[in-house]
Amino acid sequence: MSAGTLYINGKWTSLVDTEALNAADAVYVEEGRIKAIGRKEDLKLQLTGRHVRTVDWEGAVVLPGLCDAHMHLSMHGMKLDMLDFSSAASKEEMLRLLRERAALTPPGEWILGLNWNENNFTPAEAPTLEELNAVSERHPIFLTRTCFHAYLANTEAYHRAGVAADTPDPESGAFGRDESGQLNGWVYEEASAAFTKVQPEPDYAVKKEAIRRAWLDALRLGLTAAHTEDLRFLGSIETMLQICHELREEEGIAFRTHQLIYYPFLAEAQERGLRAGAGDEWLRIGAVKLFADGAIGGRTALLQAPYSDAPQTRGMAIHSEEGIAAIVREARRQGFPIAVHAIGDGAADLTLRAMEQFPLAQDSRLPDRLIHAQVLDAGLVRRMAALPLAADIQPRFVASDFPWVLDRVGPQRTEYLYAWKKLSAAGIVCAGGSDAPIEPLNPLLGMHAAVTRRKPEEDHEGYLPDEKLTTAEALALFTRGSAFAAGEARERGSIEVGKFADFTVLDRELEGDPQQLLDARVRMTIVNGKIGYQA
Repeated sequence: MSAGTLYINGKWTSLVDTEALNAADAVYVEEGRIKAIGRKEDLKLQLTGRHVRTVDWEGAVVLPGLCDAHMHLSMHGMKLDMLDFSSAASKEEMLRLLRERAALTPPGEWILGLNWNENNFTPAEAPTLEELNAVSERHPIFLTRTCFHAYLANTEAYHRAGVAADTPDPESGAFGRDESGQLNGWVYEEASAAFTKVQPEPDYAVKKEAIRRAWLDALRLGLTAAHTEDLRFLGSIETMLQICHELREEEGIAFRTHQLIYYPFLAEAQERGLRAGAGDEWLRIGAVKLFADGAIGGRTALLQAPYSDAPQTRGMAIHSEEGIAAIVREARRQGFPIAVHAIGDGAADLTLRAMEQFPLAQDSRLPDRLIHAQVLDAGLVRRMAALPLAADIQPRFVASDFPWVLDRVGPQRTEYLYAWKKLSAAGIVCAGGSDAPIEPLNPLLGMHAAVTRRKPEEDHEGYLPDEKLTTAEALALFTRGSAFAAGEARERGSIEVGKFADFTVLDRELEGDPQQLLDARVRMTIVNGKIGYQA
């Protein structure tokens, strides 16, 4: 039998109800799997005569390896080099950061930024086209809103993209215009493609470095795995496979990746003979990803009734009902579940119709996924519960979107607004993610938002407090829930003999005061029995 590792003096979190852990303080790991759980004295006796490495956890709290069920590794890695407005508290501060970047950027080069949110500004105003032009007329400027569904551009960026006042809107997007029909600096949804296609294409080394940095950052934050969709950035399935292989084999980075397939890459998947679940324990192919709508912040999420603060619009459908049905039909033909971005109740309805029309194969290892599911109603929840799906939720959105989201949807839609408790009560498995780089990647921040329903710096009972989760339920989002969504519930999500030896080791227990979730620090991240990060 090959050499293994005996981890001793661990304190199992009280949030994980596993009988085998009750009297245990040690776990023996071999070939990436948990082989035994028990008292260290007993395990040492059983392992007498074997070559065993011993690692002392020194009383640290041990969780099942945490997994982010919804993020974008490539963009998280790229964000570390981009102009990040997430800390900007006003339009003026955002413009100041832009001016500083313009002063350091050679004329003619693009200035790219992301994660601005005018709802966090006082007053709640984004920069105007004129203000962006005043920053620079020699640089094309293109800025991605925190939702990644709305953008700002200056006049030079319009020129580079070939967009003029009379340019027709694409089918699944729009160029913002003022009352006179002139461009106003706003760009929505797929209209952004006119700008991204004329920006310099990152080379292979840049793409690889983005994934590398994201993996290492995830490990630092206690994540052992992530579900991600990177094909839009990487450009091909081949590139994705090659980068992940090189980082694992050449650099020895141990991180598990569950890669969703953005629907335009279905043809390449078919050419390669890929189906959902293909791959190994390090890289597995997941569901087919598509968008049904946009985001609430930019009022592009598709609602069944008009926005309360903008009654002239219900939002935007990225695909028609027939278009979604065609994509789902092809995904089913190729053996894939689907993972659909559906924020508004209108988008959820369109998505569920397609799932009902083209049911998931009964022998599918993976469930379908309804991503975000932020605005629902009782009927939609009943339909979700009747289907083999997971709710792919981002609890940190509560901290970011409230209270302004209440103005968007109005009081008549709050009962099922970010209703994680109701979804769980209906028997729907919820998987927790960050949607990084839209939100911070730190899973403990997501858990804090799920438990408190408020921002970390606030002190009140929470927004729609009846939807608060317990700390144990919040932890389950990033353990059992994410494992279920990936079709890997038998392999990870809990600390049990036979499962992957993936552990997140913290400096404190999380139960009790929610402040513990903010104060906790990762001491060690273990993947496949090997230490991937140590503080």
